[in-house]
Amino acid sequence: MTDLLTALALVLVIEGLMLALAPNVPQRVLLLLAQVPHSVLRTGGLAAMALGTFFVWLLRG
Repeated sequence: MTDLLTALALVLVIEGLMLALAPNVPQRVLLLLAQVPHSVLRTGGLAAMALGTFFVWLLRG
């Protein structure tokens, strides 16, 4: 449980840092994502999830 909370805290730090350093970048990314088909977003999400799972397995193995 501690690892999960640490991971969520790091996500908040990274997102906060991105918003603090370049607040217009996330807005442009969201506008671009709105134009991408749902199937491509779903495939990208599944690929990111698989890659993340692989890295966790590799690091924590």
